[in-house]
Amino acid sequence: MSAPIVRIGGFAESEVSDVLESACRQVDLDPSGAQILRGHTNAVFRLPAVEAVAKIARVGTPQANVRRTVELVQWLTSLSFPTVALLAVDQPVLVGEHAVTFWEYLPQPDVPVPAAELAVPLRTLHQLPAPPFQVRPLDTVAAIRRSLDAITALPATDIDYLSKHLNELEQVLSKVRFALPPGLLQGDPQHRNALHHQGAAVLCDWDTACFGPPELDLVTVEIHCRRFGYGASHYEKFAQRYGFDVTSWDGYDVLRDLRELRMITTNAKRASAGTPALAEVARRVEGLRHGDHDLRWNIL
Repeated sequence: MSAPIVRIGGFAESEVSDVLESACRQVDLDPSGAQILRGHTNAVFRLPAVEAVAKIARVGTPQANVRRTVELVQWLTSLSFPTVALLAVDQPVLVGEHAVTFWEYLPQPDVPVPAAELAVPLRTLHQLPAPPFQVRPLDTVAAIRRSLDAITALPATDIDYLSKHLNELEQVLSKVRFALPPGLLQGDPQHRNALHHQGAAVLCDWDTACFGPPELDLVTVEIHCRRFGYGASHYEKFAQRYGFDVTSWDGYDVLRDLRELRMITTNAKRASAGTPALAEVARRVEGLRHGDHDLRWNIL
């Protein structure tokens, strides 16, 4: 019986190594000793020889999406916004159809960035003027529908349930009145998408950046505090520092449910039969069926 193929960011392990080495050669960076940091969504490597990070966009990611991320981060950097910086090389680097970006490496302690440290960068982001280029609008419903169409490993009964749940949420969402003015969103702000730097937090992972209601970013922070075991005090300190408690807003329930549904379906479309990832997705779906908003999720 052959060993299962190890997949990193949608790539077979040998393929992702080839892409990494080719991209590094193009910009004269040394890939020796590369260490995998993340591999569930994108393939992210530390390059210890040059103290940099290489991020290989997940298989199937349009190059235009990566170019948009580069343009956004370069603009944010020009404003001295607290973000992880891109290396000063022509980016993205293309290897066939795959896009690779290179970032400054910031050594991290063992503890994640506390939620409260996300408050000031997020509030600053939400209040920035519109950038001098187009930013895609937020459309969570459409994103969930695309994920539902791509799921292959969940039973049809679960997919039908999730689709019906989405339709119900879409109807309620049309009646929601947002409390905050629209602005630039990070799209997935959480403890793992921020890094410690010089006594504060800098944001990273801008793939989901978009323009829309800040309540989406705020409810995402709340979900991560509640679902991944950080505790209520983490969120309460965040809300106090940001200056707005999204859980007290009358649209909270629908936005919470919609954001959690997107998190579930995004993972579901990447999960394969028989894997721990699929088991976790199935557990989350069962929790939704029972209205269990306090079920602790495992990180995928």
